[in-house]
Amino acid sequence: MQIDPTVTSSADPAAGDNVAKQGVDAPGLQVFVFALFFIFGGITSLNDVIIPKLKELFTLNFFQASLVQVWFFIAYAVIGLPGARLIKRIGYMRGAVAGLTTMIVGCLLFIPASRTATFGMFLLAYFVLATGVVLVQVVANPLISLLGPPKTAHSRLTFAQAFNSLGTTIFPYFGAILILGGLAAVTAKQLSGPALDAYRTEETRAIVHGYLGIAVALAVVALVVWLFRNRLKGERHEPSSFVQGLSLLKRPRFGFGAMCIFLYVGAEVAIGSFLVSYLIQSNVLGLSAEAAGKLIPFYWGGALIGRFVGSGVLRVISPGKVLAFSAVGAIVLVLISLSTTGTVSGYTLLAVGLMNSIMFPTIFTLACEKLGGRAADGSGIINVAIAGGAVIPALYGSIADASSLRLALFLPIACYVIIAAFGLYAMRPAPDYADA
Repeated sequence: MQIDPTVTSSADPAAGDNVAKQGVDAPGLQVFVFALFFIFGGITSLNDVIIPKLKELFTLNFFQASLVQVWFFIAYAVIGLPGARLIKRIGYMRGAVAGLTTMIVGCLLFIPASRTATFGMFLLAYFVLATGVVLVQVVANPLISLLGPPKTAHSRLTFAQAFNSLGTTIFPYFGAILILGGLAAVTAKQLSGPALDAYRTEETRAIVHGYLGIAVALAVVALVVWLFRNRLKGERHEPSSFVQGLSLLKRPRFGFGAMCIFLYVGAEVAIGSFLVSYLIQSNVLGLSAEAAGKLIPFYWGGALIGRFVGSGVLRVISPGKVLAFSAVGAIVLVLISLSTTGTVSGYTLLAVGLMNSIMFPTIFTLACEKLGGRAADGSGIINVAIAGGAVIPALYGSIADASSLRLALFLPIACYVIIAAFGLYAMRPAPDYADA
């Protein structure tokens, strides 16, 4: 998943050239931004491994387990716009340090969460961690656009997205080994009182160790960024208003697209969040939690491959057609999964990641086409719409509790139906507006 923040680099289309002329080591800073994409992509996808672990330890139902994603993705709605204003005030490099430092604090909060064996403390840790992720994402996109000529900005962003997908592919695999591989022979349901507290504390140590390792890596990156905090010259920001941006929802194309961003993020996160629980079912793959967790990279790896392939396809085929095709493909794969068993059921759901690959950037581009000077306002609305990653998984979990994980899959199907409709709708030329 790729986020376009509310901060714009400059009103001047030659901003990248201006920055380069100030003597900035653009290639060096690009490497730093690629690292940011890798880190926040990996941390976000690691939630898919943590959820089944916490579900077992705290004997949660599917809705309660989905609260991990609720607290993580609600940060986009709560922090996105204030974070954008902060970045405008202190600049990209210092803003990146602020985001990385906040992520470190979130990682460290897993220590008291483990020691108290309290699910609420884990949710707080995730919210703080997500707050840092949002700040870093607000920095990453405009900064990579700034570091070079405008005509190559799209290719740089696409390349950076590949690092995001690389993170979402690698982190879950090693997270499954470190975190899910440590599940004990007993379960939380068999224990009570002090024995249960001791079990939870012991079993969450793997989570703590994993996030402490991430905290150390983040500290190193933050230190390097701080040392180069004054290297970016000629940085400028346009003011943008969220209230003014709300008027964009009156435009059918943009309003429809913003809704589809909400639905896409929600569907992608909902499927990924409960993949382990789905794959371990005896009528699907019947795997252990660790083995199922190791398959999550196939879901996110499909997005990695799809982005490379899709970037070429979108050059020769209408984006609306590609989006509609991808959404229909996702619908077919989910229908096959829920109506079959065994290997076919498991791997067709994993393959949905391939269909998800081009959806976010394509929906965003189609929705924001011809916004002109109001592009920043549109980006702000899109940033808030990412909170679909908090709402849809919670609904998914509620349906699974009331029926089954298979029947819950009809919720993402409904999301993809609407996205397919937007693809067909957006095949027509975007209208021109006098206030654009």
